[in-house]
Amino acid sequence: MGVLRQLQGSAVIAVHLRERRVPHWSRERIEARRDARVQRIVRHAARHVPHYRDLFGDIGLNARDIRTVADLRTLPLLDRKQVRNEPRRFLSETAHHTLPQRTSGSTGTPMEVLHDRSSILANIAYGEREREVVLGLVGAGFRPRELYVGFEGSNFLKVLEFTTANARLPVRPRRRAVAMTEPVEDIIAAINEYEPHVLTTYGSFADELFRRIRAEDIRVALPKVLMYVGETLPTGRRKAIEDEFGIAVLSRYCAVEAFKIAFFCERRTGFHVHEDLCDVQIRRDDGSSAAVGETGEIVLSNLVNFATVLLNYPMGDLGSASAAACPCGRNFGLLSQIEGRIEDLITLPDGQVLHPRAIWAAFKDDRDILQYQFTQTALRRFELKLVTSDPTAFARASRRAERTLRATLGHEIDLRVDAEPELGRRERGERGKFRAVRSQVSRSAAGS
Repeated sequence: MGVLRQLQGSAVIAVHLRERRVPHWSRERIEARRDARVQRIVRHAARHVPHYRDLFGDIGLNARDIRTVADLRTLPLLDRKQVRNEPRRFLSETAHHTLPQRTSGSTGTPMEVLHDRSSILANIAYGEREREVVLGLVGAGFRPRELYVGFEGSNFLKVLEFTTANARLPVRPRRRAVAMTEPVEDIIAAINEYEPHVLTTYGSFADELFRRIRAEDIRVALPKVLMYVGETLPTGRRKAIEDEFGIAVLSRYCAVEAFKIAFFCERRTGFHVHEDLCDVQIRRDDGSSAAVGETGEIVLSNLVNFATVLLNYPMGDLGSASAAACPCGRNFGLLSQIEGRIEDLITLPDGQVLHPRAIWAAFKDDRDILQYQFTQTALRRFELKLVTSDPTAFARASRRAERTLRATLGHEIDLRVDAEPELGRRERGERGKFRAVRSQVSRSAAGS
C-alpha cells in the first residue's frame, strides 16, 4: 500500500508540473485559471463546509453566482477568532488524509489548519516556479545544496516528511537542516562544512547571523542565495546584506493558511503573487479596498486547499500592492512590501540570541494554553502571560512552561508567570500587530 500511495502521489505532482510556467502566461490566461479555481473552491465550500453552507443559505446566494475574484471579494470577511475557536466549521466533510499545520502564534494565538493530500503534493510542483529563480541565481545545476536553519518539528519539515511518505520523487533536493537553537558557532561550522548554495532561515535570525559575521569578521562559506521566510528583515537590511556580502537575498511569503502566496524574483522589485493559487487583497481598517501603494491588512483566499477552506481570511499582516510591471517578464501582480512579521530576539547573558520560535516551540503542543505573551524585561528577568480555559488548566500549563523555559533559557533566570483573561488588545503595537514574544533588552547589554 505504501508503494501504491507513493506512485499515486507522484502522479499528482507530475500533473501539476506543467503549471510551473504559469507566472509567464498572459494576463488573460492567468485570470482564466484563477477564476476557474475560484468557482471550484466556492462550490466545494458551499456544499461540504459547514460555515459556507450556512453562509450561502443565510444570505440566499447561489455558489454558482461567484465566478470571479471580484465576486469572491463580496463575501464577508472571516472572523479570525471564530476560525481559531471553531476549526471544524471550516473543515470540509470530505477531507481525508490531511496534514495538520499549526501557526507560529506570532499574533499571539496559534491556530491549526488542515491541508488535503492533493494540495500538499501539488505544492511540490508549484514550488518549481520559485525554484526557477533560485536556480538562475545559483548556477549550480539542477540540485543546489540547501541548508535549512530552523526548528525540529517545524511545519516546513513536516511537509517534507509528508511528501517523502506520499510520493516517489525521481530527483530529491540536496538539503540539510540544522536547529536554530544551536549556538551560532555551531551553525556557522555547519555552513562551512556543507558549503550550501542556498541558506534558508527566518528573517530576524538572518539579520542577527550576518551582523555577527561582519562584526566579528568570521570566516564563513557564503551561500550564493540567502532565502528568508516566516518574517520580514528589518528595513534596509536586505540591500545591506547584498551589498556587504555580495549574495542575492530572496524571500518567500508563505503561511500555514496558504503554502504559496508570493515570492521574490531575480530582480527583487517586489513579491510576485501566486494569483492562480490564492487571492490576495489589501484592505483598510474600514473594510474598503486600499489604493495601490497604500498600506493595509492582507486578506487571503486559498484557492487550492480543500480541507480547511479559508476565503477572505484576514492574515494579520500588513502590505501594499504595486501597479508596476516587473522587468523579469512574469505577469503575476506584485506586492511592493509586506510588514508585520518582524519578531524580537531574546538576548541571553552570554551574548547568545534566541529566536522567538524557540519560545513558540515550548508552547506549540500544550493544549491548555490558548494564548501567550513572553516578555524579556532584563537580561535574566522574564514575564510570561498565559490565557487558559480555567485555573486548573493554568496551574498545569504554568508548571510545564516554567520547566521548559528554564531548560531553554537557564535555570538561574527570574521568571514570573501570570494568568490573563485576555491578551492582545492593549498590547498591540502602533501598526496593530500583537507580539507574542517581546524583548526590552538591547543586544549590547549582554556581558555588561
